Amino acid sequence: MAIQWFPGHMHLTRKAIGERIKDIDVVIELLDARLPGSSANPLLAELTAHKPTLKVLNKQDLADSAHTSAWLAWYNARPATRAIALDASDAAPARRLIDACRQLAPNRRGLSKPMRVLICGIPNVGKSTLINTLSAKRQAKTGDEAGITKQEQRIVLDDDFYLWDTPGMLWPRIIVPESGYRLAASGAVGRNAYDEEEVALELLAYLKHHYAALLDARYRLGLDAQAIGAMHDDELLELIARKRGAVMSGGRLNLQKAAEIVLTDLRSAALGRVTLESVEDFQAWLAAGQLQDKARAERKAEQRKRDERRARNAPRGAG
Repeated sequence: MAIQWFPGHMHLTRKAIGERIKDIDVVIELLDARLPGSSANPLLAELTAHKPTLKVLNKQDLADSAHTSAWLAWYNARPATRAIALDASDAAPARRLIDACRQLAPNRRGLSKPMRVLICGIPNVGKSTLINTLSAKRQAKTGDEAGITKQEQRIVLDDDFYLWDTPGMLWPRIIVPESGYRLAASGAVGRNAYDEEEVALELLAYLKHHYAALLDARYRLGLDAQAIGAMHDDELLELIARKRGAVMSGGRLNLQKAAEIVLTDLRSAALGRVTLESVEDFQAWLAAGQLQDKARAERKAEQRKRDERRARNAPRGAG
């Protein structure tokens, strides 16, 4: 199942960013530290390509610290880019954003040349919580549902530092299937766009090989890492259902309930600190997705040519 989610307000956001970016000095893109590649919006990269960018790996307290360090090094090696990691609920590291932006645009200071920053990211990445922390007041709505913020808003963080917030935005077509599942698992995709059981199975397929000990500790599976890794994904979800009492009348397992438990445990960090992709993982997935997308575009182009030839050769109707 390909996961896609691009509600109408995201089209408006895309247009608004295209207009606003003309007057922006620095772009802050908030990423989910558990999926730093999959949560980077390629559409935002296209819209803001010529602007210095600060990549913020948010929710670092939920992610595997070793992977976070590797992702920071990877992003910091890119031109006109800085990357930091933070937990948006902590006021002290949140203030690091202002200093990082000033390093990216050192000439923007004072009332005559105020710093103008656009902050953007995927839905439910913690942007509103971060803004509330930065401004020391509840200026932005927060919640655990994707797509809470629906319109652009300006926040004054300092006399010469203006921050424009935008609604969370995905991109019209996700070409990396692995990213679609990770975005859904993290809560960035609206619930009506995916099947929770299927997403939970994809999540377990990754976790059983990389975080088997966390699965055993959370669900008291009573198995070692090798045994967990050897289990079929369906068997693992069934075992979690039994261990968590997700059983319906007649002893039937409630796999939907078990899937909800697994996804909730990931999102709340009850499972532990988890990162769902390494730099190498994501680069390989992206390369494969780009090849498939190129082949898809070539097939569509060839089909258009065939349709055009048929139209030209079709006999004309009676006048």
